[in-house]
Amino acid sequence: MNADIVVVGSINTDFSARGARLPRPGETVEAGEFHVGLGGKGTNQAVTAARLGLRVALLGRIGSDDRGRTALAQIRSEGVDVARVGEHPGEPTGAALIAVDSAGEKMIVVAPGANARLTADEIESHAGAIRSARIVVAQLEVPVAAVLAAFRLAKSAGVRTLLDPAPARPLPDELYALTDAIKPNAGEAEALTGIAVRDRTTARAAADALRARGVGMVVLPAGDGGDLLVAADGEHWLPRYAVETVDATGAGDALAGALAVALVEGRSAREAGRFATAAAALATTKFGAIAGLPRRAEVDALLAAE
Repeated sequence: MNADIVVVGSINTDFSARGARLPRPGETVEAGEFHVGLGGKGTNQAVTAARLGLRVALLGRIGSDDRGRTALAQIRSEGVDVARVGEHPGEPTGAALIAVDSAGEKMIVVAPGANARLTADEIESHAGAIRSARIVVAQLEVPVAAVLAAFRLAKSAGVRTLLDPAPARPLPDELYALTDAIKPNAGEAEALTGIAVRDRTTARAAADALRARGVGMVVLPAGDGGDLLVAADGEHWLPRYAVETVDATGAGDALAGALAVALVEGRSAREAGRFATAAAALATTKFGAIAGLPRRAEVDALLAAE
């Protein structure tokens, strides 16, 4: 099928434990809940967009193992096209070890496995899917070379691009110029710009620095000042929604997936930001990344209650 959204990204198994607090270095703490589930930033973003009603295809890699085949079946069951997910026989499927505290704060260690084997050549072999999409979404849990290849193909066909720059790493200037929208968290924004994002002033400075490198739209948190979206039509301050936070894992991915949906639907920058931040808030209300990813009716209800 032709997809509205093509996601180039990671597929992981999440091993999550939730306890009263996060451990300090060298410390062991007891967890009250344990969960093994589907994860990976690419997976989470693709599933979010599919649950919100758009046609979605995922490009990525799994290992030739039971975890990968189980993940693929689960992603397919969410309505995501996985025909372009390849198997890599020499690596395991990616895995994430996640610790969550009682306030929903998290610590994550990722072993990329087969995700790290996604190549630019493999991306180029799926050029037709990318060029026929409405938007291409990528993160950095796959090689930067693969992301660059996808964004070059997208821009050559007039397709929009959205980058979630996580985990943070140095990026080539070309990638900024190929990126229509970027959504770093505070730590990632600092890694990319050198600006410690703590409040509205520093968030605005970081957004301006990213736009100066060629990015069209920037969405990032501004500490207690809410979330900031800066686009061609100016800056927009987005509300923080009052929800009971259980687990923040996947919230940023929900924001990216929902933002992609809103941009495909032609919403204004402000409305796209509100839609995306509402989805991100809902994603924190359940334990486990996939469990919290919202559906359209939930997002619409939260927006209506504002």
